[in-house]
Amino acid sequence: MKKTLLAVVSISVAAFAYANTVSDSSALVNQQCKISAEAVSTLKGLRYGNTSIKKDVSSLINAHLKTPENREVAQKALIMMIDDKSTDVGTLEGKYCS
Repeated sequence: MKKTLLAVVSISVAAFAYANTVSDSSALVNQQCKISAEAVSTLKGLRYGNTSIKKDVSSLINAHLKTPENREVAQKALIMMIDDKSTDVGTLEGKYCS
């Protein structure tokens, strides 16, 4: 339980730090993808279910990306990360964060 809370807090703090802009920059979108990869990897390691992972990480994406097009791209990348068999952060980032 402590690991889960620590992971969620760390991810939320990182996401919040990059969300204080008026619009989405490419750096913000890229950082959100990396945060999503980290969250997916961590939650898979904690044996969360795919639905729970999608719900938790989607809420971060929706809270921090302002442009609907960027949200849609981030959500699609999230789904692919969840469906991927890999749990390694670097692998997920390499495949889905370009």
